[in-house]
Amino acid sequence: ITVVTWNVGTAMPPNDVTSLLHLNTGETNDVDMIAIGLQEVNSKINKRLKDALFTDQWSELFMDVLSPFHFILVSTVRMQGVILLVFAKYYHLPFLQDIQTDCTRTGLGGYWGNKGGVSVRLSIFGHMVCFLNCHLPAHLEKAEQRKEDFATILHMQQFEGPVANGILDHDLVFWFGDLNFRIESLDICFVKYAIDSNVLSQLWEKDQLNIAKSTWPVLRGFQEGPLNFPPTFKFDVGTNKYDSSAKKRKPAWTDRILWKIKPPSKGWGAGGHRPSQGVLSVSQLCYCSHMEYTISDHKPVAAIFAVQFASKVDKPQVEIYVADEWSRPEQAVVRYKMAVGFHRSSWDWIGLYRVGFRHPKDYVSYVWARSDDGERCLEKQLCVSGLQVMFSEEALPKGNGEYILGYYSNTSSSIAGVTEPFQISLPRSDEGSSSTDSSGSSSEEDDSTLVLLAPKSRSPSPGKMKRHRSRSPSLAKFQGLILRPSSRDRGTSRSPSPQSRRSLPRNIPTIHLPQEELGHHGVKGKEPGQAAESPEGSSFYQTVQEQGGLRCVSADSPLARADPRNLGLLPALRLEMIDQALGRRRESADQGYHPCRKMSPTTPPDCGTSPKEGRNP
Repeated sequence: ITVVTWNVGTAMPPNDVTSLLHLNTGETNDVDMIAIGLQEVNSKINKRLKDALFTDQWSELFMDVLSPFHFILVSTVRMQGVILLVFAKYYHLPFLQDIQTDCTRTGLGGYWGNKGGVSVRLSIFGHMVCFLNCHLPAHLEKAEQRKEDFATILHMQQFEGPVANGILDHDLVFWFGDLNFRIESLDICFVKYAIDSNVLSQLWEKDQLNIAKSTWPVLRGFQEGPLNFPPTFKFDVGTNKYDSSAKKRKPAWTDRILWKIKPPSKGWGAGGHRPSQGVLSVSQLCYCSHMEYTISDHKPVAAIFAVQFASKVDKPQVEIYVADEWSRPEQAVVRYKMAVGFHRSSWDWIGLYRVGFRHPKDYVSYVWARSDDGERCLEKQLCVSGLQVMFSEEALPKGNGEYILGYYSNTSSSIAGVTEPFQISLPRSDEGSSSTDSSGSSSEEDDSTLVLLAPKSRSPSPGKMKRHRSRSPSLAKFQGLILRPSSRDRGTSRSPSPQSRRSLPRNIPTIHLPQEELGHHGVKGKEPGQAAESPEGSSFYQTVQEQGGLRCVSADSPLARADPRNLGLLPALRLEMIDQALGRRRESADQGYHPCRKMSPTTPPDCGTSPKEGRNP
């Protein structure tokens, strides 16, 4: 496990962080998880509004850098400028369960989040582990305040579940961040002399955190490796020189990484047996700062740990079986089997990911996990034959590439099963039939849509992780376009994004679809507002009201994908050519009635006529 802490001082991310994450060494092949704690990320109002709509630049950077090494973002939590990100190799994801996050504000008496702590806790192969990133009060004289704030964080953060409700209840705790402990008694000249002479041991006994570990009960049991690197604060930005300003702050080891192993319980365990000793052990392999980064007045600190334990879980909750290669659409069959006691949900889904995906919702396409056979399977507490689903041809990526299948559990908000990489080799669609055949590719769909992050979502939305938000031409190039808000739709919809399968507000505008285009793709619906299965069972249809009647538009068609109800978009604008719009008005005037003030697919065409006048076909 690699742990990194860095007070970035509101700076923009650097171009390269490979050395910080130790990705340019052979150690990366042995690292299974990486936890990154940041402090003082730019959290001004305009920046926070942007980060609320898009992933912040620091998270984007780390996902971009780590995904080629098969690290997936497991969980993230942010409190103003304090961010914590936890990554793991993709094949460990089914064994990382019970993932929860929490945060505690301690700034301004607990009302402001510039100081405090954020945490991610999870079960790793059955062992409860907690990562805690803190930013404690600054200045030499605030040592007691730092102790009180840390005690408050430990007391306030509570997790759900039968075990490990508090931070110190976990089997292993990593505590890191800008803890702001300083060097006491010694003047700045002696501190700089000891640094220049590389006699850092003369400063250790005056370090406030080293003193506190032996005197504060709240820190009992926390361990830290030797401080064999220079103090990481305070530097002139852009240099490796300590503070040369008028304040001339004394150098200090403010940025620290500690860990604590839960002591074995006393007494006799269940069945009259004494609890086993040495179930979990931790060894620190590396503890260093990185002087090459100069964008902040702090230097980042990294530590690598070897954690050894007996695995309590040896099988994933969902086992997925797939062929070694999909060369024809009919081979896109997925069989899976759930473990006894697995808490499935009707909102579970199976995602198709490219090798090197960045987070659980960074899928190419997906299919809903079946629920009918699953209910009977759970009742019998046995899944011998397993379940089966199939990807539609439109959902499959074209061309050659390596992919992974993952079963996403909505209950635990995590991946419960993955496959080994397999090959997809499907012929690319002809240039003429581009729209429908290429719709399954996420590169086109992701870059042309924006899915907002749900308020309670713990992970990024699938459609907003690309740097280029849209490939659509700018509106200025279309000189003959009228922009008018669409009227609202009263129908229901089913979102293609697994994270947003909830009813949407009724006042979301819809895109106006011309009658001629609907005629090519629409079929008769069975009931208003209900979805009907296609003959292949791989796609669904959505009913909308058009021209006073019911029509169905295939969700796999490009028209349905343009519907903002399907994409989770903000209210959209309807685009019409001037000649086309004026022509429709002339045609309406020739037929003897005036168009309604509000034109939408849900408005009857005869709303401006009297009951005596007939309805146009």
